[in-house]
Amino acid sequence: MTSAADALRDEVEQGYRRRTPTSARLYEQARESFPGGDTRQTVFFKPYPLFLDGGAGAYVEDADGNRLLDCSNCWSAQILGYANPAVVDAVTQQLGRGTAFNAANRPALELAETLRERLPSLESIRFTNTGSEATMLAVRAARAFTSRRDVVKMVGAYHGAHDDWLVAGGRPQLGLIPGVADHVLEVPFNDKDEIARLLDERGDDIAAVIVEGIMGVAGMLPPLNDYFLHLRAETARRGVVLILDEVISFRLAGGGAQEIYGLRPDLTALGKIIGGGFPVGAFGGRRDLMEQFSPLNPEHLSHSGTFNANPVSMVAGLATLRELDADTIAYVNRLGERFADGVRRVADEQNAPLKVTGVGSLRNLHFAARPPRDALEASRVDKALLHLLHLKLITLGILTVARGMYAFSTVTTPDEVDGVVERIGEALRWLQPAIKERAAVLSRGKGPSPDSPSLRYSA
Repeated sequence: MTSAADALRDEVEQGYRRRTPTSARLYEQARESFPGGDTRQTVFFKPYPLFLDGGAGAYVEDADGNRLLDCSNCWSAQILGYANPAVVDAVTQQLGRGTAFNAANRPALELAETLRERLPSLESIRFTNTGSEATMLAVRAARAFTSRRDVVKMVGAYHGAHDDWLVAGGRPQLGLIPGVADHVLEVPFNDKDEIARLLDERGDDIAAVIVEGIMGVAGMLPPLNDYFLHLRAETARRGVVLILDEVISFRLAGGGAQEIYGLRPDLTALGKIIGGGFPVGAFGGRRDLMEQFSPLNPEHLSHSGTFNANPVSMVAGLATLRELDADTIAYVNRLGERFADGVRRVADEQNAPLKVTGVGSLRNLHFAARPPRDALEASRVDKALLHLLHLKLITLGILTVARGMYAFSTVTTPDEVDGVVERIGEALRWLQPAIKERAAVLSRGKGPSPDSPSLRYSA
C-alpha cells in the first residue's frame, strides 16, 4: 500500500521533472564525467540536482529558464546577491590588470587591514583559497605551538574536507591516514559539563578546541547559555588554543559571532563572504601563534599556494565588505528574523511540526517536535518531509539548500521574504497528509529517521 508520503513524493518529483528537463539531461551527461554526476556533494539531491545558468540580484535562472528566488545564496557566500555592481566593477578592473602574480599584491594587504579592523582578535592573518585550508592551517599552528596532538571538535560540526574533520564517533571516513581518529575528540555542542570533563581528563594532550560561530551544516544551531564564554575560560585555563570557525557566521555582525557573543578566540578561520563570491579563505589571530608561519623564522611552518591572496578574490572581498556596513548587516539580519517569525506563524496555523533555528540572516528549518540544540537532535528530524518541502518549493519558484538552510542576501526585500513564507505555508498545506502520517516518527525522537544522513559525513 502506497503511503501518503510516497504519493506526495511521486507527485512532486513528477512536477520537478516537468519543470527541469534540461537539468535532468545535463545530470545524465554529467554522470559520465563526475562520480555520481556530482563534483560538489552539497548541491546534490534526488531525483537529480538543479543546474543553474546565471543569477542577478536575489534571483537565479536554471538551465530551463525558470527564475527562482534564491534563499541560500551559494551556502551564504553571496551575501550581496548575484552580479552586484560594486563587485563586478572591482573584478572587471582587476581582470584588466592581471589575475595572479608570483609576488605580493596591494589588494591582499587592504583586505587584511579591513578584516583586522573588524576583528580585534586578528593580530595577524594569512589568506588561503578555501575555508577547509584555513581550519587545517589553524590546527597546524595550534599543534606546533603547544607540541600537542589532539584536537577537540563538536559532534556533527563541519570545518572542511581534510582528514581531521572527517572523523566522527572515534571512526575515520574511508581513505584517511591511519591513526587520525586517535587524535580527534568530540563533545556535544552546548554541553558545558562535557567539555570541562574532557579538558580535565585530557587537557595536557589537547592542542586546540575548534567550534563554529553557528553550527551551519548541523542546522544553524547557535550557542546557548554563554557556551562560548565557558569554552574561552576552560581552554585558557589549560593553555589550549581556541579556534573559532567564522566561515559562515562572520556575516552576522561587523565583527562576526565573536562580536555578538563577546568572545576573543586565539585563532579565527574565515571564508565565503570575504571573497565576494570568489574562492577564498583566511586564518589569523594571536601574533605569537601566527609568527610561526613567518619566513623570517628559520623553522617556520609551511604554508604556500599558487592562488593564495589571489588579487581577483581580494578586490571582490574588499568590495563586498565595503557594502556591508552596520546598517546593511542589520537589514539582512532583520530579514532573517522576519522569515523565522513568519514560518513559526504559518506552522502554528497549520499545526505543522516545522521549527526554525538560527541567528540573524542565517536560518534552518527542521521537521521536529522542538528546535534542535545540538547535532544529535538535529539528526533526528524528519528528513523525508524536509525533502518533500525542498522539492515543492523549487516548483513554486523558491530555491534553498536541501537541508533546509536559508541565508538571505542584502538585495532581498521584505515583500520577497513574505512571499517565501507564503509559499512555505502553501507547501505545508500540501504536505498535511504526510505530516499526519509521519507524526509518530516526529514524536518518538529516539534516533535518526530512516532518511537521516549519518553524522559522520554531514559535509
